[in-house]
Amino acid sequence: MHRHQGLSVLLVAITMLGAQGSVQAQDRKVVELRYTSGAPPKGNPWAMRIERLVAAVDEESKGEMKIQAFLSSQLGSAQDTGPQVARERIDMGGLSTGSVALVVPEMALLSVPGCFESLQQQDRVLDSHLIAIVGALLDKQGAKLLGWGEIGAIDLFGTKPFATPKDLDGVKAVAYASKAQRVTCGSLGATAIPLDRPEWIPAFRTGMAQLVTTPIPHALPSGLTKVAPMATRWAKIDTPAFNLTSTARFDQLRNPHQEALLRAYARSTSAQLRGKVRGFEATLYGMCEKAGAQVVDLSPEQRDLCLKTLAPNQQRIADQIGGSAKEVLAAMDNRA
Repeated sequence: MHRHQGLSVLLVAITMLGAQGSVQAQDRKVVELRYTSGAPPKGNPWAMRIERLVAAVDEESKGEMKIQAFLSSQLGSAQDTGPQVARERIDMGGLSTGSVALVVPEMALLSVPGCFESLQQQDRVLDSHLIAIVGALLDKQGAKLLGWGEIGAIDLFGTKPFATPKDLDGVKAVAYASKAQRVTCGSLGATAIPLDRPEWIPAFRTGMAQLVTTPIPHALPSGLTKVAPMATRWAKIDTPAFNLTSTARFDQLRNPHQEALLRAYARSTSAQLRGKVRGFEATLYGMCEKAGAQVVDLSPEQRDLCLKTLAPNQQRIADQIGGSAKEVLAAMDNRA
């Protein structure tokens, strides 16, 4: 009888251990996070960084977290994805300044040409003076800043070179993404034409547009340089991007998963991406010239004149945006 009781106790213990193991297995169910990006799917610094992030998250979480990457704007355009991340409809992503400015309007200031005297100065201000204030503004709107990304240099593509501010007087310029572009166009005497990316090439073909500002990694692969074959490398200032996650989604993660995600991002720094993007741009501009396009680099005197003309736009745009725009602008002016 005692033997039967012992067997019964053993069976109960095994059953309880099995149930506990089942609960633990459920607790370890793989967490999937959807990641959005406008980057092309292969052969570029952005896609390669996302591939490294996917692998790092898998490794840091010991297989308990998976990133599902949707590139080439599969989850929506730049106008859609920023607000969707803030509203937890998309878990996370690498987003443009224009997209994030729809959530936090003050971010439009980061795309104003002429704010910085050099790339090195811009990098230092972003990393040392802006990341905290930008992170706080995003937190209020439901998005968590995981680090800076990089769009690259926003140059001028059109039907003629634009070496001086007066060259833009009366030009029909595509304006998209934010107030910053519309104010910039107006300050140079250009006529702002609001068009989304799919409309650009047809607009150039019909004469509706003569100029657009965009990075070479978009201009060349998209075919834009065939209808806008003059590329003017104007201010040579890069535009940052934002690595964001939904604050609500981040808070739902268990603490070990939060830490794993942060460690994964830390393995690929903003400085590394900037270097790769800038090298990639040089390669693409070489390809652009071989394909018959003309690339115009400004002289130091021309560049100084452009920056001097554009400088007042910073305060104009800050005044239009309101909110914490002046505080952001003050942080951008910190050159230390």
